[in-house]
Amino acid sequence: MTPFIRLHPNDDVLIARTQLVSGTSAEGIAVKGLIPPGHKMAVRAMTAGEPVRRYNQVIGFASKAIAPGEHVHTHNLDMGPNKGDFERDYAFGADVRPAPARREATFMGIRRADGRVATRNYIGILSSVNCSATAARAIADHFSRQANPAALAAFPNVDGVVALTHGTGCGMDTEGLGMQILERTLAGYATHANFAGVLVVGLGCEANQINAWLAHSSLREGESLRVFSIQDTGGTRKTVEKGIALVNEMLPKANAVKREPCSVAHITIGLQCGGSDGYSGISANPALGSAVDLLVAHGGTAILSETPEIYGAEHLLTRRAVKREVGEKLISRIKWWEHYTAINEGEMNNNPSPGNKAGGLSTILEKSLGAVAKGGTSNLNAVYEYAEPVTSNGFVYMDTPGYDPVSATGQVAGGANLICFTTGRGSAYGCAPSPSLKLSTNTALWRKQEDDMDINCGEIIDGNASIDEMGQRIFELVIATASGQASKSEQHGYGQNEFVPWQVGAVM
Repeated sequence: MTPFIRLHPNDDVLIARTQLVSGTSAEGIAVKGLIPPGHKMAVRAMTAGEPVRRYNQVIGFASKAIAPGEHVHTHNLDMGPNKGDFERDYAFGADVRPAPARREATFMGIRRADGRVATRNYIGILSSVNCSATAARAIADHFSRQANPAALAAFPNVDGVVALTHGTGCGMDTEGLGMQILERTLAGYATHANFAGVLVVGLGCEANQINAWLAHSSLREGESLRVFSIQDTGGTRKTVEKGIALVNEMLPKANAVKREPCSVAHITIGLQCGGSDGYSGISANPALGSAVDLLVAHGGTAILSETPEIYGAEHLLTRRAVKREVGEKLISRIKWWEHYTAINEGEMNNNPSPGNKAGGLSTILEKSLGAVAKGGTSNLNAVYEYAEPVTSNGFVYMDTPGYDPVSATGQVAGGANLICFTTGRGSAYGCAPSPSLKLSTNTALWRKQEDDMDINCGEIIDGNASIDEMGQRIFELVIATASGQASKSEQHGYGQNEFVPWQVGAVM
């Protein structure tokens, strides 16, 4: 096995599989200086301003002359004078392929009365506003299996009672985009298949009035959706007592479920990557993409997101759009983000993060090209705005920020009943009510943080598994997790604090 990886014959760089030291030979080129694992080495001389290719795609431009064998990174590679605003061929639909032969597999799911299928069975406590968050958490805390094990002892089929609170709901335009997004997000969680019942707790005077939210979301209060406010109930103590009583009323019905064989077509995965490194686009992301292609062949759904982190690689998705308008909608969201960042005096190329750079990623173009690999090769069937209900099967896109908790919150609101999260630097993320699987991009991370990682895709880098072999293993792990097997993040109790609806607009 070579100490480096060449991804495409036309690439200008190699990727270090292990640390390369000065004098080492790579493809007959002498390494100059030290090149850390996951970082890039130049294979030809490049002058300042020349494009640099990885994956046979432009990842940036040489900011100064680069000699063969030199380390290629932020010190000599950037977005160029036009900040990455170079021509990309969107070629709408050019790579659309015939639908794959339908495959059939099952998992042990929980079938709801309306036909939806759950992967978990929670009761949720949502807050309409930050002011009711403490009361919502106190209700859920009463049912904590750690603090009060007797509370749920008679209800073994209930996975838990979780409080999902947030930092907004007031000080905002009641008709603005921020309120629309918050209402969509709360509605998506209130109706999520993984919740057997939901309480929504308000303060009473907030901008996000519960009755207005119900009307705008076409929701009605019933035995599985109860709403009330602190001011109407008579204070915090009475609110908590009322909430506990309502949960106790819901528990017997919530417990009266059983897992049964259900089609894998009922699995919807939210695709995430966080703490990416130079291996992400080589191991975990394409392996997850292979699993996505398997899921799509079985009739399931996968949601790719994080618009600022596909920037510069969007043309690889528009080529797979089943209709021109699907591809154009994706580009319209890119344009929205360019405007949004500009009015906030920012730029789309503010990525990668310091951790990404330490792991070998130099520009947002390089990061994005690796990130889109999570979407596999299936056709792009639809594009959704943040927290919109996902109604199409197959591979779809949802516009979200790149910040993982915010992005995954939108995906779950859209219907994702499982999250797959690749990471190269290390992540400790969970996502109630949907289980989250962590995919390590490299073996060093797996060994260091195995308590948080569910599968080691670093075996691809080590030469011990192919992308498709790892994709099959991820697919099998998805089925086992959807069937009730606890993920590492669930074992640690992650999930409640990671509910973070996207906040846009002025805080007033």
